[in-house]
Amino acid sequence: MGQRAILAPMHELNESQKKAVEILDGPLLILAGAGAGKTKTIAERVLKLIKNGVSPHQILSITFTNKAAREMKERINDGINRSSLSLPISLYEKPFVSTFHALGVHIIKENAKLIGRKRHFTIYDKSDSKSAIRDAMKKLDYSPKEYDTGKIQSMISREKGNAVSLKEYIEQSSGDYIREVVANVWGEYERILKEDGALDFDDLLLKTLEILKDRKILSHYQSVWHYIHIDEYQDTNRVQYEISRLLAEQQKNICVVGDIDQNIYSWRGAKLRNILDFEIDYPQAKVILLEENYRSTKNILDVANLIIKKNKFRKEKNLFTKNPIGEKISLYSGLDESEEAYFIASKSDEMIKKGNPAEEIAVLYRANFQSRVIEEAFLSYGIKYQLIGTKFFERKEVKDILSYIRAAISRDSISDIKRIINIPPRGIGKVSLLKIFENKADSLPFKVKRSYIDFENLLKKIEEKIKIEKLSQVIKFIFDKSGMEEYLKNEGEEGEERIENVRELVTLATRYDNFPPEKAVENFLTDCALQSDQDELDGDKKGVKLMTVHASKGLEFDYVFIAGLEENLFPHKHLDEKEITNEEDEEERRLFYVALTRARKKIFLSYSQMRTVFGSKQVNLPSEFILDIPEKFLVAEEGYFGLLRNNLIKKIEF
Repeated sequence: MGQRAILAPMHELNESQKKAVEILDGPLLILAGAGAGKTKTIAERVLKLIKNGVSPHQILSITFTNKAAREMKERINDGINRSSLSLPISLYEKPFVSTFHALGVHIIKENAKLIGRKRHFTIYDKSDSKSAIRDAMKKLDYSPKEYDTGKIQSMISREKGNAVSLKEYIEQSSGDYIREVVANVWGEYERILKEDGALDFDDLLLKTLEILKDRKILSHYQSVWHYIHIDEYQDTNRVQYEISRLLAEQQKNICVVGDIDQNIYSWRGAKLRNILDFEIDYPQAKVILLEENYRSTKNILDVANLIIKKNKFRKEKNLFTKNPIGEKISLYSGLDESEEAYFIASKSDEMIKKGNPAEEIAVLYRANFQSRVIEEAFLSYGIKYQLIGTKFFERKEVKDILSYIRAAISRDSISDIKRIINIPPRGIGKVSLLKIFENKADSLPFKVKRSYIDFENLLKKIEEKIKIEKLSQVIKFIFDKSGMEEYLKNEGEEGEERIENVRELVTLATRYDNFPPEKAVENFLTDCALQSDQDELDGDKKGVKLMTVHASKGLEFDYVFIAGLEENLFPHKHLDEKEITNEEDEEERRLFYVALTRARKKIFLSYSQMRTVFGSKQVNLPSEFILDIPEKFLVAEEGYFGLLRNNLIKKIEF
């Protein structure tokens, strides 16, 4: 991570980038290869629009991650500030730059009544949704032993991503028993969401689409945003595609940027056809290819190009660079996963000792389970590392604080009240809780009633503080007055760690202390709800990064290890019986391409000849991806145990 690849100054664009910046009106497809400076190009295009007299507020720029949105905002704001634009524009007018989900929150808040919600609605994360679906199943007497909660959650999420409403799903489910079960659970789940004044993550897009189908409202947003930019267009699902299409329907000034070769999210609904068919959707579209890479060495790009050429569902492009040829790609074969892990750890240790920052080293793997043995190896070497994917905002104590804030703002938020009414324990049982929700608190036993009154008074005090205090002070107040801090102090080392997490939350909250109090809380809750795995990378967190290839998308490092390159692991074997399309079959190769193009200077490929799976050793063949790389690009590596064996042999011979 650290410093990004050195790019030309913002005003120095290559010929293809200049063309993309100059085409301002009408539909435009920018096919941008990995490391080709697409963020810089979009930012310059936005600035060009403003310089040509387009009001900044008429420009919409959407991307997929908070990290990418922040980078885009910074580049555009820097460009506005250093330009000769008038002072009022540079101070007060900015383009709307956000993720798809943040755009959804914005539109829903402005039209909340249309979908039966208040402006300050609760956003369910995955665990909240799963819990609510579990409650729905219990209400309908569906046993979790017979029906997998996670699978039902995934099916509902997938349908929402495909822009399918509950009503449409019910109509399509007649005669199919499993789909009828899902439809029943979905219906009860929607009732729970409505009762709680909440929306789940998928609703942020589906409900936005529902709102935009009102022609009057759509006309309003079409008149607001005249120029639309969609980044990572190859990753859009059906509902995101429809939102983009509707917003661009009138002006048709839509610029989409993407790389077919980096479409790796079909499993969560991304439609490759959205970018492949762009010229069918917009017959007047112009197409620009960004093929010059500013990130990687020639050797890395040559291998990446060779790998991806085997795919059929793509538009031809060939990455090139003016960077040096660079080192060959290292290949290591371990006897088993432990030997492979110790090779990765020993090489990382060697590079760090030579002065390379640990933060510029990444270990990528196909499946989460691979991280365990790699972590063990890093621990044995005493190498600091950061495991990406354990979200800060999913930690219990953090979610508890957020629930206190939401419950104080809205007493209708039943899920938040259920979560915190006994955090810390107050002796309010399920029967008493039911009476409270039925407005029968007066019938509670005296002791329980006293506890509930104290809890209500606490929420009132928090509500008052939210209106006048800085956000960081509000969180400190909650942590202290709720009794959470005192309770955690008695929980030993685990309690201390959880206290540190809340203190980290306070530190984060100070970023919002310059906003008016109520606005600070609103922005904070929205940002917390919209966090992604990559947001864990923010801040001063040291160490080698360990993550899945999926989580690495959009990131770059000097040195990249790609572990577990074995047949059936990477490319990954499809365990379900569902027939996959040829497009989906090519996704594993696209995933390997993404992994290769994360590296600036050097790549290490590794695999183990044997791997323990479900307690049994299995013999592995090297991945077909390794066999696709010509020998001239490869150099064999001697691993940690290999060096150890050689040293022992030398001693014996001596």
